[in-house]
This record gives sequence, C-alpha cells and structure tokens, in this order.
Amino acid sequence: PSLNVQYRVWNPLAYLDYNHLWRTLDKMGQEIPAEAPWDAPRAAEWDRMSMQQLIDKTCWTKAAKEFATLFVNINVTSEPYEVSALWFLWYVKQCGGTTRLFSVANGDQERKFVGGSGQITERILERLKDKVKLERPVIRISQSGDNVVVETLNHELYEGRYVISAIPPGLTTKIHFNPELPSKRNQLIHRLPMGSVIKCMMYYKEAFWKKMDYCGSMIIEDEEAPISITLDDTKPDGSVPAIMGFILTRKAYRLANINLFCLFPTLLLLQPVHYEEKNWSAEQYSGGCYTAYFPPGIMAQYGRIIRQPVGRIYFAGTETATQWSGCMEGAVQAGERAAREVKIVTLRISDVPAFPITTTFWERNLPSVQGLLCLLGCSSVFTSLAAVGLFAYRKGLLVQN
Repeated sequence: PSLNVQYRVWNPLAYLDYNHLWRTLDKMGQEIPAEAPWDAPRAAEWDRMSMQQLIDKTCWTKAAKEFATLFVNINVTSEPYEVSALWFLWYVKQCGGTTRLFSVANGDQERKFVGGSGQITERILERLKDKVKLERPVIRISQSGDNVVVETLNHELYEGRYVISAIPPGLTTKIHFNPELPSKRNQLIHRLPMGSVIKCMMYYKEAFWKKMDYCGSMIIEDEEAPISITLDDTKPDGSVPAIMGFILTRKAYRLANINLFCLFPTLLLLQPVHYEEKNWSAEQYSGGCYTAYFPPGIMAQYGRIIRQPVGRIYFAGTETATQWSGCMEGAVQAGERAAREVKIVTLRISDVPAFPITTTFWERNLPSVQGLLCLLGCSSVFTSLAAVGLFAYRKGLLVQN
C-alpha cells in the first residue's frame, strides 16, 4: 500500500498546490549532488533558508502548507523551521524523491527482515564471539604514532591501528580526544541535533484492519491527535498482528512525561493484547531519532567535514551516508564505505531493486495555483480587449484600410 494520500483531495486548487510542491522539491533536488550537497549551485542560498520558508514560498493553500509540514515531521522528526532547506532537499533526493520516500510499496517502508532486523547484530556476534564488547561506553580516544587507544567507562583499554566511529555526531561530544579534534570537526558536532520521536506499538489478537480491507497505514493531520502516522507491523507470515505509530516532534515534546497508553481510546476499544513504547529522545546513547539534522546555515559551511577522517579515526553512521541517509540502509552503506577506507573486508549485501517512479502527464504539466491565476488573468485581459475591439469596429470607431 502507498502513502501517497497527497493526491486524494477534493479541492482542485489544493490538488494543484500539492502536485506543484512535490514537483518543486524533486526538481530542486536534482541540482544537489548526493555526494556533496554543499557544492550545489545554489547551496549557500538554499542553506540560509529553512524548510518553513520554502514551504511558505511554494505553497498557496492552507491544506498544502499543513501537509508539507507533516511531510517534514514524518520523514526527519523535526519541524520545518528547524531544518535547512538545502539539507532537506538533499535528504529527499538521496532517498529517491518525494514519492519513494513517502511510500510503502516500492518505497521507504517496503521490506522487512523475516525474523527481525536484530538478527544482523546477533549473527555478527555469533561469528566474532568474544571480540564483541557490549555495555562499554567509550570515554576517551588517544592517537599516538601508529596506534589508537580506546578507553571505556569501566577503564578498560583497547588498542588498534584504526577506529571507526558510527555514533550520531552529537554523541561524539561525550568522548575526550587526544589530540583534540580539529576545530571544524568540533564545531560541526556541536551543531547537529537529533530529531524527536516516540515509537508506539499496539498488539492485537487479529489483524482486524485486513478483514476490513484496510492496509493499516494512516496519516493523521489532527493537531490534537498524538500519533501522526501508523503502519502495519504484522509479521510477514501474518502472526503477531500489530499497528506501529509515531508521535513526532512538538507532540513528542509535549507528551514525553505522560502515560501514552491512555491517550488512544479508539485503539483501546479494539481490545489490544499488549502495548510497548520507546521515547528515543530519552535514550542516552542516541539522543533522539531517526537521525541528526542540519539546521539552516550549517551544511554549506560545515557539511563537507562529516566524512573526513581525523588521523586514524574514521566516521560512519547513517548521517554520513550518501544514499538513504537516516535509514538502516544508509547506516550499512556508511559502514561499508568506512570499512573500505581503512582497508578491511567489505560486507556483501544484495541490493533490493528500486523500480522507477512514474508520473502522469497532468502531474508533470499542471500549473501551480499562482500560474493558474496568472493564466486566468491573462485570458480575461485578452477577452476584454477583444470585446472592446469588436465593439469599436461595429460602431465605426476603427478605420478599415
């Protein structure tokens, strides 16, 4: 099922506004290099602009502005006024465009791991055995000569030739470096906050929504509703029916210290058998979710630092990816890239093919609201001039040669 509800509107002006918004975001994204968005021709201009400013500049209708805000909220768990237009346009572009990013089928939410994605780390643990050390927060990294020494919170020391850091950039501030980080890297990590989201899971005896021929995916624009988006999280074999919901940004802030289970009366009437939630903003070793975002004015000036190594320290993490940054796939790509940089064996992961996104003739060529009004205005002027000319001709006011 697709989440492309932006096209299911009754108001023709809102339809034009929606279509113009998605078309504009994708067109602007084409100018941004995925590997180096700070080198885009208009990088400085777009980076000074927030997404809120771009939305206000692009959209004419209240409906389109509200949905554009929700689009930002859902995809980067931040508010439009918080994020750089350059960064968000790049984010959408490197995730395949607006339609792919906001879709389930042939899009962002299409695939799951049978048995859960946690198996990846479990299998790595099985192969590496006692080489994997858990619950050992790093507090110090020291470089000297050909070696790097890592010290943990419980004062264990680990020595190697290279270190790969795959944590969110902001968490690097919890680590002491010797020698100190370069000034530009230090400035960067203090400027990249994490998004805010609370993830909620409601489990049921049966997938009642499938019996009603619903997909389980909902977009909820009501400001009073705690959840903004839901997805069907039932296992691929149909077992463990569940609805997954996300409380985003300003709502996550307001509801951070509230018992959320009592806020879902409709879902409670459907007799759930279990409930789980995770407030990622309260997680000490992530600081938020899904990813770190670039506020206005940061990417053009500091963005190129994000993948640059510091001596024998290399940087991975989903924020450093150039494709599907912010997602698990981006984290894998970044890890492989960092691994190649330190000349270790790269992981071989088969890609899931992405099918082309198709658009209709009207989606590509319908005018914006502003364009339609200009067209109607010009048509009215020409019609009026023609009427005046005909009247003058019939009254003999015009001389015929």
